[in-house]
Amino acid sequence: MMGPMIIEAVRGDITRQSTDAIVNAANSGLLGGGGVDGAIHRAAGPRLLRACRELRRTALPNGLPVGEAVATRAFNLPCRWVIHTVGPNRHAGQTDPALLRAAFVNSLRLANELGCTSVSLPAVSAGVYGWEARDVARIGIAAAHAFTISKDETDLRTSDRTCEPTDAPSPSDEEDGATVEPSAGTTVELIRFVLFNQRLLDVFETEIDFRRSE
Repeated sequence: MMGPMIIEAVRGDITRQSTDAIVNAANSGLLGGGGVDGAIHRAAGPRLLRACRELRRTALPNGLPVGEAVATRAFNLPCRWVIHTVGPNRHAGQTDPALLRAAFVNSLRLANELGCTSVSLPAVSAGVYGWEARDVARIGIAAAHAFTISKDETDLRTSDRTCEPTDAPSPSDEEDGATVEPSAGTTVELIRFVLFNQRLLDVFETEIDFRRSE
């Protein structure tokens, strides 16, 4: 029987996390970018970009919608999976908190479906996408706590954003990680928010402490 889920915040580099999965704050194009997205692509190596291009060619020709999540293998990273999610961009008028919550929730659901026991997440949308750190922390920690409540439920839906081949994959497809096989019946035990500066860490730790005191 699994123990209680741990929710924590640390200051560090998400590309160095050895949790089963890390979450990438991607853009809809899934072809790399700046910030966390660029750092993850650089650390994972060129096969990650090839895997993302394969997703765009097959399952996501129009890109990944805001709030959704999709997984690839992690290649040169110390984790097993990279879960890509698209947070809302306030500068583009995407101000609905439900979109941000969906990015966190769908990432955690997909980590569970992949059989992960641990997952690291960044402060999605807190950078160039213009969301206040306090809002990101409040929504992200709330999503994590909601996930701890629902982790023992058996009705977590299988994500239709997991890339499954319509035909048997070729060896090159498998190598590039375009095919992800979900594993049922596993439960995430550790949710770690990885923040790149002290200011973000302080905000997230304050929110975690507040939730624990409720």
